[in-house]
Amino acid sequence: MKNYFITSSESSKEEFTNLLQETTKAITDAFTDDRAYSGPTPLELKKLIKQSTILPKKGMGWSEVLNSLKQKVLPNLLKTSSTDYMPHLHSPSLIETIASELIISTFNQSMDSWDQSPVATEIEVDVINHLCSLYGYNHKADGVFTSGGSQSNQTAIILARDWFCNEILHWDVKKFGLPQNFSKLRMYTSEISHFSMEKSAHVLGLGYQSVVKVPVDESRRMDIQKLKELIQKDKENGNIPFLVIGTIGTTDFGSIDPIKEISRIAKENSMWFHADAAYGSGLILSQKYKDRIKGIDNCDSITVDFHKMFSMPISCSTVLIKDAADFNALTIHADYLNREEDEEDGYTNLVDKSLQTTRRFDALKVWVSFQVRGQDGWNTIINTIVENAHYLYQKLIRNKDFEVITEPEISSVVFRYKTGENTDELNKKARRTLLHEYGVVVGQTVADNKVFLKFTLLNPLITHKKIDELVDFISLLFSRLK
Repeated sequence: MKNYFITSSESSKEEFTNLLQETTKAITDAFTDDRAYSGPTPLELKKLIKQSTILPKKGMGWSEVLNSLKQKVLPNLLKTSSTDYMPHLHSPSLIETIASELIISTFNQSMDSWDQSPVATEIEVDVINHLCSLYGYNHKADGVFTSGGSQSNQTAIILARDWFCNEILHWDVKKFGLPQNFSKLRMYTSEISHFSMEKSAHVLGLGYQSVVKVPVDESRRMDIQKLKELIQKDKENGNIPFLVIGTIGTTDFGSIDPIKEISRIAKENSMWFHADAAYGSGLILSQKYKDRIKGIDNCDSITVDFHKMFSMPISCSTVLIKDAADFNALTIHADYLNREEDEEDGYTNLVDKSLQTTRRFDALKVWVSFQVRGQDGWNTIINTIVENAHYLYQKLIRNKDFEVITEPEISSVVFRYKTGENTDELNKKARRTLLHEYGVVVGQTVADNKVFLKFTLLNPLITHKKIDELVDFISLLFSRLK
């Protein structure tokens, strides 16, 4: 290739345009059917992509590498836009957000300081302000984009810990590190909450022992009475409750913990209340179903993922904070980056509230897509997703061959085929058969010590007719595999 970058030169513009046109054609040509996966096993893929080196002595040039991509890679990538893809909280990408990704990558802004991302900084600030308003926060609130739900949750846990130590224990963690009695700090979360809670506790030096898992009820929601009992028991044992985390859409079931009740308990015990709404946050855009997360504005912080229900490319997440002052826990000044005199003159340096330094301009995807689709478009998308899950649930509970865990609150349906012996193995075998022989990708999990399959219906292109066909096909497959 003649050029390194796209610049103002006509040669670079032409080469860039040609490269993108060739790439676009290669991508669209890869969509040859509606299968979500082409089928190769891990061993077959390893053999397919194996080569002596990926760094040859002499460059191969773009054309040869593109040919390799077309033969080995593109045909075997998962097609998340396929209506046969439904295993995880892993959505298809709206077309306008893919275009946004091109802009993000081409201009390569870094969101840590204003002079690395002038208009990008102002857009992120504006998007955050609108999001705070959308979720019911007032002008005192703030937020920041992150790499995903795990980092959003970790950020919230850090802020909760520092707030509690400062305000309740009168100890400055930022200056002096953890207090002497840090091993007694306790956070409470559903027994089926995301693993990022334990991971964050480990990273923060609190250990897994600090994470108290609260049992769930039959609907897979946090048991409020058990939460009260666990907090009281910890207090009696000399432990220090500082945080409770409500899950607004559990990973497997999409269950929504009782927000208002948890909020009341948190306030009564002078605890921070964080909402892990990485999954369920999308309900806010549905006029019909947004009441399912009513009261979310009572939370001190909220995790919102846009690469789940909002159908945006990975990665795109935020953590919203009810009181912007709590971000002070992450602020530290460096003369080479976020100079105080610049901030006094109105230059916003977003590194002041982020665990990351270098960070992508992911806010552009939200800014673009919200305007492209509007309230009406998003209302249709979210309603379709939720109602597809309800339709599937109703179909499965009427079929005596299937067992279903719980009625979905968002878009996840966990079920299994019932048979006499080796039921777990049969369901496992069916999932792999669907994956490798038919290109249909469904999820698998364990509930009540039994293996279940899972449909995570994030694709609004899925119709009731498609659901009927899938259920009928899977029923026939199970009959064949028995």
